Amino acid sequence: MRLRTYVDRATMSRAAAQAAAHAIVNAITQRGTARIVAATGTSQLDFLEALTGFPGIDWTRVEMFHLDEYIGLPGDHPASFRKYLLEHLIHKAGIPRYHLLDGEHDPAGVAARVGRELDAAPVDVAFVGIGENAHLAFNDPPADFITERPYLIVTLDQACRRQQVAEGWFRSVADVPRQAISMSVRQILKARQIICVVPDGRKAEAVCGCVEGVVSPKVPASILQTHTGTTLYLDPDSAAQLSPATRGEILESDTQW
Repeated sequence: MRLRTYVDRATMSRAAAQAAAHAIVNAITQRGTARIVAATGTSQLDFLEALTGFPGIDWTRVEMFHLDEYIGLPGDHPASFRKYLLEHLIHKAGIPRYHLLDGEHDPAGVAARVGRELDAAPVDVAFVGIGENAHLAFNDPPADFITERPYLIVTLDQACRRQQVAEGWFRSVADVPRQAISMSVRQILKARQIICVVPDGRKAEAVCGCVEGVVSPKVPASILQTHTGTTLYLDPDSAAQLSPATRGEILESDTQW
């Protein structure tokens, strides 16, 4: 896992978008298509805004898979991740092939069906974040590091549900669904590249545990330490609890290529 800390959230988002764009273009050049996994949430908004505006990507050759979705939430609910991806990525970029997780109707069947599509070929690049409880996708602690199933039905813990309220998606914890469809940890790790975008001081403790702690299901995103194709993008707030040696130089430019 590589770590890059930028001077502010905007620069961090542009840098991550540039890396994502290059991964997509390289996959299209080498294999004729790019298979991507996309995350959602407030932490990903600036990144997706920069990515969809990046020139030179033939989005008609991109196939997108959904990282996670609440069970029982209507697709038009403000917190629906299907709604989010359609508005912030799919329609803006013009992606013709996408696989969204419908958590309203037969979640187990949806998880199996989309999982088969996902398992048909390798993922070129996965976009992920880290939760305040260090979750990866909706794999809350203690996460399942063993199963090879592409998608799981998971139960959300209280810390995860409180985060969704704090970010403004729901009025109260009682309104947050208790279960979700989530891509499994092992499936995420199968991506050739992982771009992990984590701004905000609310994530600082989780980031520190994931980067400087031991790899443990109690800190789900710590598993990214084992993936050599992962790059973690931070701003000064999310990197605040890291040691200076780990955090490294704070970069003022998003030019990596």
